[in-house]
Amino acid sequence: MRIDDFPQLASIEAIQQGFESIGYICSESIATAVYLAFQLRKPILVEGPPGVGKTELAKTTASVLDVPLVRLQCYEGLDESKALYEWKYSKQLLYTQVLKEKLGDLLHGAHDLAESVERLHQFGDIFYSEEFLEPRPLLHAMQHEQGAVLLIDEVDKSDYEFEALLLEILSDYQVSIPEIGTVKARTAPMVFLTSNNTRDISDALKRRCLHLYIPFPSVELEERIVRSRVPDIDAELRHQLVAFVHALRELDLKKVPAISETIDWARSLLLLHAGKLEADLVRDTLNVLLKFEDDMETAGAQLPSLLREARGD
Repeated sequence: MRIDDFPQLASIEAIQQGFESIGYICSESIATAVYLAFQLRKPILVEGPPGVGKTELAKTTASVLDVPLVRLQCYEGLDESKALYEWKYSKQLLYTQVLKEKLGDLLHGAHDLAESVERLHQFGDIFYSEEFLEPRPLLHAMQHEQGAVLLIDEVDKSDYEFEALLLEILSDYQVSIPEIGTVKARTAPMVFLTSNNTRDISDALKRRCLHLYIPFPSVELEERIVRSRVPDIDAELRHQLVAFVHALRELDLKKVPAISETIDWARSLLLLHAGKLEADLVRDTLNVLLKFEDDMETAGAQLPSLLREARGD
């Protein structure tokens, strides 16, 4: 990816403006990380609590650049056959059957065993070639001529063995396939790795990446996000609902509300024609924000004080 081809990433200000134009309000630190990653051709390891927009950052970058997004969802036990490549065994089997039928023609005129084996070896190279290769997300992202955004989502859910698999790809944007050799990226993709911090990422992987930590946004920034995604909501109600969500996040909850849930709540209140936060309305719609009954009981017990804080009473 060359900067001349992507003026959207020419400066930190251009990144912020481009992201905001499609509804992703990012801080200067996020825009700076994206700018440096593009200029230095380095992946970004994006860490932070669930629901702060880590995955959405990669999606938005792909939209702004108008390039394909290739996503690899990580999980325990993920290996190269699911992440990198595998062979098209059915096609190889069909090729074997065709070769068997044509074996007489291929070996016709061979004078001895050595000559027969030499002829067969010529066709053996075809058996393990790119025609029989099935690319998975990591290899697929390197095959795009115009570049792509590669999202390796929730890398902390994978095993350390998978991290080792990533090291060559993230260092040189190439991969070694034993039967073929080294396959280099046609155009190096822009790579985002996300982590919810469920385990420590290895030092070797971290060294290859720029680090970006995204916390929950401030009240002011989250208000801008809600205004971008739900522009029709009243300004006073927007301020109250964001303040209420921030107060909720201070409670001892199993799962604090994510930004996406703040947006969903704003849309819900708009559908219900709410003018301000009322106790009954909040109690009836808490299930939009909270996903556990214990959390709803905890919030319900604190509802009067939470409303006072949100309304500035």
